[in-house]
Amino acid sequence: MEEDKMGMRIQSETIEIVKDEKGLVGISIGGGYPFCPCVYVVQIFEKSPAELDGRIRAGDEVVAVNGISTKGERKSAVAQLIQCSTNPVKITINKLETNSSKGKTLDIMMKKIKHKIVEFMDTDSIDALGLSRAILCNDPLLKKMKILEDNTLLYRNMIAYFEDLFYLHDKVSYYQRVYFPMIT
Repeated sequence: MEEDKMGMRIQSETIEIVKDEKGLVGISIGGGYPFCPCVYVVQIFEKSPAELDGRIRAGDEVVAVNGISTKGERKSAVAQLIQCSTNPVKITINKLETNSSKGKTLDIMMKKIKHKIVEFMDTDSIDALGLSRAILCNDPLLKKMKILEDNTLLYRNMIAYFEDLFYLHDKVSYYQRVYFPMIT
């Protein structure tokens, strides 16, 4: 099922994930009754079955678990439903997809917005919404974004350095031709 909403698409998908040896799929969920009408993925844990599968992303809405609707449920009830499920767990999600022309993904933009919101909230509100200062501060996507920004700065500095080097090389060549015409 696909819907077109102002350049954004909502795509539903049912994903089968085999739990790890600890019985976990590797996602952190948020929202749920009474704070939010839906349950959504807050974080994908590193090296977890969900990350290795690669289809679930932070921000995806969890619509159903093994065919049981999660609409109007508490996040604790949805978490228990996932934990009590046998392998493989069938998780139906709604993905929000956009065309990003600036190279930043929707996930990274959402994380930056969450950081700004969390700065001014009290701890109880953060917990109720399923957000966490630790999760947001240790987010792998933000770390990758920082690495990309650092690499961009490095390459800009390298370009400036080589521009100066080529300019000076050109000047040396010019003075060699003017003052030492016999050598050239």
